[in-house]
Amino acid sequence: MSHAIPALLLALCCVIGLLLVPLGLPGLWVMALGIIGYGWLTGFQSVGVATIAMVVGLAFLAELVEWWLGFGLARRYGGSHRAGWGALIGGLVGAAVGVPVPLIGSVIAGFVGSFAGATLLEYTTSRKAASAVRAGLGALVGRAAAAATKIAVGVVIAVIGVFAVLRG
Repeated sequence: MSHAIPALLLALCCVIGLLLVPLGLPGLWVMALGIIGYGWLTGFQSVGVATIAMVVGLAFLAELVEWWLGFGLARRYGGSHRAGWGALIGGLVGAAVGVPVPLIGSVIAGFVGSFAGATLLEYTTSRKAASAVRAGLGALVGRAAAAATKIAVGVVIAVIGVFAVLRG
């Protein structure tokens, strides 16, 4: 089989994956599957175990960084673990619902989820409600930082894919 079709499919997976990341969807995993698929379609001539392990490891590491940033920045801005969970659940719900745009939906829902998680479970005074707003802001900043980090990792994965195609 010619390497042109697998290379085009890999390029398509990388482009779609990079577009999915800011929407809060599993774009890095689409890219990783694209590289694995490219290897399979080409008989694993230019994609080996080391390349696959590196790509899957990078995608997994980016997911951990996303969780760490979401929770860590919500806590740094004055939130609790409950606020962090609210931000995470709200972000996932917003990405799934996608209102009005998935990126905006996940960020707004993460903010609201953080605020709701902190407010409903912990805060009763207006002074403490201000802390919940700060926690929501931390979740918002964490979500943006996580998206930027995952896009950077996505670019690295795409470059690994390009080198795999060039080796093939």
